[in-house]
Amino acid sequence: MTMHTIKRIIIAGGGTAGWMAAASFGKLLGKTLDITLVESDEIGTVGVGEATIPPLLTLHKLLNINEQEFMAATNATFKLGISFENWRNVDEDYIHSFGTTGKDCWAAGFQHFWMKGQQLGIAAEYGDYCPELIAAQQNKFALLNNHSINYAYHLDATRYAGFLRKIAEMHGVKRVEGKIDKVHKCQDSGNITALQLQSGQIIEGDLFIDCTGFRALLIEQALHVGYDDWTHILPCDSALAVQTTSVEEPIPYTRSIAHEWGWQWKIPLQNRVGNGVVYCSKYVSDDEAKARLLASVTGDCLTEPRLIKFKTGQRRKHWHKNCVAIGLSSGFIEPLESTSIHLIQRSIVRLLQMLPYNQIEQSDIDEFNQQTEHEVNNIRDFIVLHYHVTNRSDSPFWNHCRNMDIPASLQHRIDLFKRTGRVFKVPNELFGENSWVQVMLGQGLLPEQYHPIVDMMSEQELDEFLKHIQSNVQRLVAQLPSHQTFIQHYCPTRVA
Repeated sequence: MTMHTIKRIIIAGGGTAGWMAAASFGKLLGKTLDITLVESDEIGTVGVGEATIPPLLTLHKLLNINEQEFMAATNATFKLGISFENWRNVDEDYIHSFGTTGKDCWAAGFQHFWMKGQQLGIAAEYGDYCPELIAAQQNKFALLNNHSINYAYHLDATRYAGFLRKIAEMHGVKRVEGKIDKVHKCQDSGNITALQLQSGQIIEGDLFIDCTGFRALLIEQALHVGYDDWTHILPCDSALAVQTTSVEEPIPYTRSIAHEWGWQWKIPLQNRVGNGVVYCSKYVSDDEAKARLLASVTGDCLTEPRLIKFKTGQRRKHWHKNCVAIGLSSGFIEPLESTSIHLIQRSIVRLLQMLPYNQIEQSDIDEFNQQTEHEVNNIRDFIVLHYHVTNRSDSPFWNHCRNMDIPASLQHRIDLFKRTGRVFKVPNELFGENSWVQVMLGQGLLPEQYHPIVDMMSEQELDEFLKHIQSNVQRLVAQLPSHQTFIQHYCPTRVA
């Protein structure tokens, strides 16, 4: 594919995806590129992606973002994991934490030693060997000098976009106000040549980044790449979101509470709480879901419940011709494990790594699409795991999830863990072995055997090994202040 040297990058759409892309390209390559972001104040953003995962810290370091300034500006709190309530079964809960549980050996993960300890009656709960999990349960947090605590953030997505906008504009990114009315394409190559706004203004570019959300104005409406629909394995298609006042100190984890037709989130910020329900409209009406949401929130509602309709899946091509889809325009899994902002980040970094100099090469496009699809499929499998491996049989929704056909890649992971207790991380995969183990155990999948290397330890040695790890966890968590105390000292919120 022949093109002129890439000099003009046009970002279509703002929100978290658009301004993350603008800040990243502006900060890291702004001196060599002409970067323009087009957005309209009249078009609202989804703005409910308020929970993140630890890799976001890497991007912030790359952009030289001051953590205290960022957290104060976005009313952010710390996040150590997600509490899954009623997922395994009604009234059964577990936490998927960001930390490392226990100690592995070269041949076998910690879960093998824990399994034998369980059989002998000398092991505590699996989570008792993870400091992040215990700190979450005790509502504690601090930044330690040895970086031994893994964490992410809860944040105000709208304020976050505004924070990133300042960084982008500081590094030369130009913002153009207006609605996109038409996408101009080259008749010969099919490449996008310009965006035409309702005002008639023409904005020409060499490379276009589609951050227009579910509408996917460029990648789908203009380039027609197609969409792989995943509703047969991720059946939820609707969400309702509402903000409420805080009535208690913020906890350092997200709550995910399963209902008979979906689940509910609670995300504590410094100044308010983000709430919502994700559900399948086949099993509950919008009005019923709204009533359940409003009946279960605490505090006063600050907003009217906002209805969001979606279709889980991904574009068949994330990069096509001279257009790259980033964010919701590229697809949507669902917010269960807070992966949306991470996928935005990964696409941005991947595009930065593969940014053409003289011309766009099809080999770069193919590699970008292959890597993105591989990463998204692995995340999809991890999300499907939560729904499929469950003991719930109390509703048609959960019966469907428990009995549905799942991807062969996920079935292999489930079979491997059930038979042998083994988990192997796929190269460049987001979720590590400990995440898979925590969720599979939490959902009720117990291995039938452990690795024989465990038997090299005597019962006394195993008992001492487990107790030593648990005491170290307790000792570390005991020195931590409360989450609220640390926030007040470190990054108190700013008045709007």
